[in-house]
Amino acid sequence: MAEVAELKAYLAECGIELWEYEQETATSATAAAAVGCTVAEIAKTLLFMVGGNPVAVVTCGYMKVKSSPLKKAFSLSGKVKLPEAEDVIRYTGYAPGGVCPFLLPADLPVRLDASLARFPVVYAAGGSSHSAVPVTLEQLKELTGAEVAEICAPADS
Repeated sequence: MAEVAELKAYLAECGIELWEYEQETATSATAAAAVGCTVAEIAKTLLFMVGGNPVAVVTCGYMKVKSSPLKKAFSLSGKVKLPEAEDVIRYTGYAPGGVCPFLLPADLPVRLDASLARFPVVYAAGGSSHSAVPVTLEQLKELTGAEVAEICAPADS
């Protein structure tokens, strides 16, 4: 599990700042309030189990992951389930509310949802439930090695 200090040093080497807050940033709404942006500008990193395989998706805070596009993006089949908190820690190295797209285990497949392209900067979690990392989609692609895919739809659809 990457500690916040380790993550901060890693991001600093990439010219990216990790912001820490007194208030909680564990949800898209609380993160948006702390950062001073819209919920849509929060880049949430979500873990799913697809047919027993862990996969991660980074998407805008107001988006909902859709099962069929998720399976297609990872070329997997089977039931899509949300993991338990201990599985999130086991597969990502981060606790729920602080899962970030950086320094994830190399064997965890990651995709970036196309919704992130709407914004010049989005704010990802920084490894704790009191942090945010301002990044561009290009930086996310570079640092995660992830492809962009159409996986999500607005939560109200």
